Amino acid sequence: MKKNFFALTLAVIFGATATATEPIKANKKDVKTEDSNVTWKAYKVTGSHTGTVNLISGALHFDEGKLSGGDFTVDMTSLISTDLEGEYKGKLEGHLKSDDFFGVANHPTSSLVFTKVEASGKNSYKVTGDLTIKNITKPVTFDVSVYGSKATATMKIDRAAYDVRYGSGSFFDNLGDKTIYDEFDLVVDLVF
Repeated sequence: MKKNFFALTLAVIFGATATATEPIKANKKDVKTEDSNVTWKAYKVTGSHTGTVNLISGALHFDEGKLSGGDFTVDMTSLISTDLEGEYKGKLEGHLKSDDFFGVANHPTSSLVFTKVEASGKNSYKVTGDLTIKNITKPVTFDVSVYGSKATATMKIDRAAYDVRYGSGSFFDNLGDKTIYDEFDLVVDLVF
């Protein structure tokens, strides 16, 4: 009986010690999708267009208060233009959702998963992640700032890397003023 009690006491002591020295697990903070915004801006020789796309889900991960990861899913069917109205707005949105651009009927979501996070200053991080558009995954690097329960990220995306070809000088010659530049900007404002 004393032997069993002694073994049980040792197990409890060493078990508690092992638990106390385990690293702190990352704290996952779900993004409030209804309060968060993803804004895009695309450029062409003759101007630009702006719009938004909605988050389906997202989370940021923190380790001891520092950003350590994140994952997001975007609803590509929600892609809209905010700089046009009426018929032209509808035409642009339909074209962006078509197979000429993002083919949302076959690719209704896009995603981003952080693969590396490095502090670059107070509340600032350089993040590398795997961005998936049209089932093509490529690495992207961008900056993220975190203040309280909000985070902001800005990134440039090269659509040619995701086989988004329409009007691209990377795929077609002699487009002239019909050229649409490959890079577009995303500004992401997150509330969690």
